[in-house]
Amino acid sequence: MVRRVIEIDEEACIGCGLCANACHEGAIGMVNGKAKLMRDDYCDGFGDCLPACPVDAIKFIEREAAAYDEAAVLAAKKAKETANKLSSAMSSIKNNNAKSKNEMKDNFTDANGNYSKHRDADMIEPCGCPGTRAQTIIHDNSCNVNNNVSEKIQSELTQWPVQIQLLPVTAPFYNNANLLIAADCTAYAYGDFHRKFVKNRVVLVGCPKLDDADYQSKLTAIISQNDIKSVTIVRMEVPCCGGLENAAKEALKASGKFIPWQVVTISTDGRILD
Repeated sequence: MVRRVIEIDEEACIGCGLCANACHEGAIGMVNGKAKLMRDDYCDGFGDCLPACPVDAIKFIEREAAAYDEAAVLAAKKAKETANKLSSAMSSIKNNNAKSKNEMKDNFTDANGNYSKHRDADMIEPCGCPGTRAQTIIHDNSCNVNNNVSEKIQSELTQWPVQIQLLPVTAPFYNNANLLIAADCTAYAYGDFHRKFVKNRVVLVGCPKLDDADYQSKLTAIISQNDIKSVTIVRMEVPCCGGLENAAKEALKASGKFIPWQVVTISTDGRILD
């Protein structure tokens, strides 16, 4: 259709951007330092941009052009507002994180001036899951006389697979078994994991943060359909590990069986907390 739209003289345009700011429909954009009509269907033909131009580089013309699309203009405005809000929020988070990091010390000491491997419990993480926080762990090996033994340490694992998602619901190794339901990080964090936890147990390993799986249903089926003697749940201290603990507890309840169970929590520097 032939209708009235604006025309911008790019030679005369000085790139001030006043016309783009005056255009409520977002029809004008700045390209390579010059004002440009970006879309015909965004131009309503009212010319709010004309008086804003200090060098009279904009005028009306009659030509073939797409009809003004108010719905498209409103949708574009909403998308722009959302993008601006997101950008503002991300900028705020970035600034807050930078401020928090500057305020937090890299090393911490206790009341006696001794080095502490962890931040005080009342210190708040600036953002995100504590389980993803990077930290360097320094161990006091003065009392770990067993670390220097030369003999080969035997694996205590007696079944395969170990991943909860891969384990069958029924298998001979479940018969009269003591189950170990463990977060996968625990075997790396706790140095004597095999002798302390794996020995004489059937191992079920998972990570509720990374696995897209229904642990509760799988564990309920395993406990319900097999003769299980006891359940030991070993998790890390980070909050996301609570998902594995809760799934195991709910599975025990759903099984309808009375089975002895316990929860052991491992700190990120390899200590048993409870």
